[in-house]
Formats: sequence, C-alpha cells, structure tokens
Amino acid sequence: VTGTPVSSKCDIQVPPSDLADHLGRLLETKQGQDVTFKVGGRVYHAHRIVLAMRSPVFMAELYGPMKDSGTQIITVEEMQPAVFELLLQFIYTDSLPDVEDLGDVDDVGEFVKHLLVAADRYCMDRMKLICESILSKRLDAESVGNILALADQYHCSSLKDACIEFMHSSSSIDDVI
Repeated sequence: VTGTPVSSKCDIQVPPSDLADHLGRLLETKQGQDVTFKVGGRVYHAHRIVLAMRSPVFMAELYGPMKDSGTQIITVEEMQPAVFELLLQFIYTDSLPDVEDLGDVDDVGEFVKHLLVAADRYCMDRMKLICESILSKRLDAESVGNILALADQYHCSSLKDACIEFMHSSSSIDDVI
C-alpha cells in the first residue's frame, strides 16, 4: 500500500514508560540477583548487569580487568547502609524519594550530603544533580559554608554558584560569616 497516510480521528493514548517500575520490582523481588554487597553490617543483593549499565564505576568493578572473579560479596567501606540502599533504588528506578519521605533521617541535609558523595563515588551524575538541587533549596546562614566546601570538593559547580549567590544576597551577611 502506497500513498499519503490517512489522518485518523481516533487518538490512541500511549501510557508513560513503566520501565523504572519493572526494574524497581526486580530489585525488590531479588529474582536473578547475582552480586552481594556488605555495607555497615547489612547485606544487599543486586544484578551486576543493571549496576554496570548505570554506573561506569560498577562496570569497571564488576566486569573490568580489576574484577575479582572469586569474590561473591563486595564490601563497601565508608558508606551508611541507608545511603547505599537509596543509591541502589536510584540505580534501578532513576528516582529518589521526596526529602519529606526521609522521615527516619535525623538531619535531612546531612543525609543528602552523603547521597551526593555516593553519587560522585559511583559517577551517578543525575543523582548528584538531584542532590545539588535539594541542598541548594535548603541553604541557610548556618549551612552555606559547609555546603560550599562540599560543592568545591566534589566539583558541583551549580551548587557552588547557588552558595555564592546565597551569600551575596543574604540580608544578614554577618550571620554567614
């Protein structure tokens, strides 16, 4: 059949992608998981291929020449279990829970700083930008100095700019100093 396509009056609705939902369920069900992580005494199971697909660091660690083929359990040092859990959630679903949903966290700002460090460690650029965005909205005279130092250390130029702008526009610059 050739010719010009005929316009239809029927509008077919295409639902949004549900890939993240399926991957999130894959993490929850533990089916097919082939790598185990030990983080602060807690154990997490995951899928090598999903981790490698999302993070060049995991790609190198799990499939590169430096991989330890005999090791079934990978110990992650210097990271809180709750931070690693959210890192895994982000890897599988490409999203983080709302800051308000982190109810069991004592200091949300401090926790997001740890998430940013984890995102940087595993080259999760989108997660890192989400953390930068959250921190930039939580700036105050007490925290801006520490957040600026963090932004400088982890090369977060947008967060660094937000801190500098906050300090310049702050009505109480003495409080910041």
